[in-house]
Amino acid sequence: MPPKPWKTLSSRPVYQNPWTRVREDIAEMPNGKTTIYGVVECGECVGVLPFIDDQHVVLIRQYRYVFGENIRWEMPTGGVKSGETIHDAAHRELREESGYDALELEPVCTYYPSKSIMQEVAHLFIGRGLTQVHELPDHTEFFEIETFPFERVLEMVKDSEIRDSMSVIAILHAARKLGW
Repeated sequence: MPPKPWKTLSSRPVYQNPWTRVREDIAEMPNGKTTIYGVVECGECVGVLPFIDDQHVVLIRQYRYVFGENIRWEMPTGGVKSGETIHDAAHRELREESGYDALELEPVCTYYPSKSIMQEVAHLFIGRGLTQVHELPDHTEFFEIETFPFERVLEMVKDSEIRDSMSVIAILHAARKLGW
């Protein structure tokens, strides 16, 4: 039998910007006691692992403010805008961040990046049939773009050089699909 759900007694907004909302809830647990619960709302996001051919993928590198790093490679990712389908968002993010579009977006999986405090749903794709395009990135994004042998990218995941969950999950799914 599944655990009993908690009941939200109150909810108040704490912070909001165009990408993120934070709220503080008071929740009643199944034992009747109450607890404070912080929730970060981010909406939906997408990621595309773009294959140039069967053995090579395009990755990007950018400065990641939260960790103060500019050394890690990752696949193109980003948020789904209001009124946008997840496929449209995946195409847009791929174009903006890599300079490519994909003729085919193969769904890989949908998952929760952080199930305990963050309300966000991630949709991952493998992109194939790439064509170069010229689309400008968002005003807050500055990228380095490079093509890697997929074998090297898989090693980068195994060695924890690639650490973001969207890239790790997509790369491991791609390796499984390719029989690696």
